[in-house]
Amino acid sequence: MMRLYAGTAAALVAALLGTLLYFVLTGRAADRFAQCRASAVAGGAAAIGGPFTLVDHTGRTVTDADVLTRPSLIYFGYTFCPDVCPWDMARNVAATDILRAGGVEVTPVFISIDPGRDTPERLADWVEFLDGGVVALTGSEEQVRAASQAYRTYYKAHEDTGDGLYLVDHSTFTYLTLPGHGFVEFFRRETTPEAMAETVGCFIDAS
Repeated sequence: MMRLYAGTAAALVAALLGTLLYFVLTGRAADRFAQCRASAVAGGAAAIGGPFTLVDHTGRTVTDADVLTRPSLIYFGYTFCPDVCPWDMARNVAATDILRAGGVEVTPVFISIDPGRDTPERLADWVEFLDGGVVALTGSEEQVRAASQAYRTYYKAHEDTGDGLYLVDHSTFTYLTLPGHGFVEFFRRETTPEAMAETVGCFIDAS
């Protein structure tokens, strides 16, 4: 009798493992970008991204459909950021330069989480400073909050000292979106321009 129980248990375990393996393999097969992914997103890629309406650095009201017309690297930050944002955006621009040299056009997008100070005029200077085909966006508090929530980012301004000198805590991921697919991958701060360009190229080739 004990042998019967042991045999039954072993069969059940084997069946369970087989089922799990099936779902893992078929899930990977259904994901055309599986070979490119270096990260896992809670809730899946569909949980990140969505429509937005903002104002670009020329003062024109635009939507995601106007801006994300080709592969794009989206970063949420602010121009008064003392160190992190300039470094991250310079890295994103360097990655797009590498891709452009190989004949691949990717748009670096900067969305301000400090709309009180980041006017279109201020963003225009920021775009000129970065010099890499950057599209910079701002908007009302509500518009910026909606865009941030769509991409599940975090930001919180510190108390104003009275001279408009305050810092803003914020998340520092860069998000890759592809036309027809939306969000597909994110990059951390430690990702190099070369590694970013290679991964973006993989996603574009697989799309």
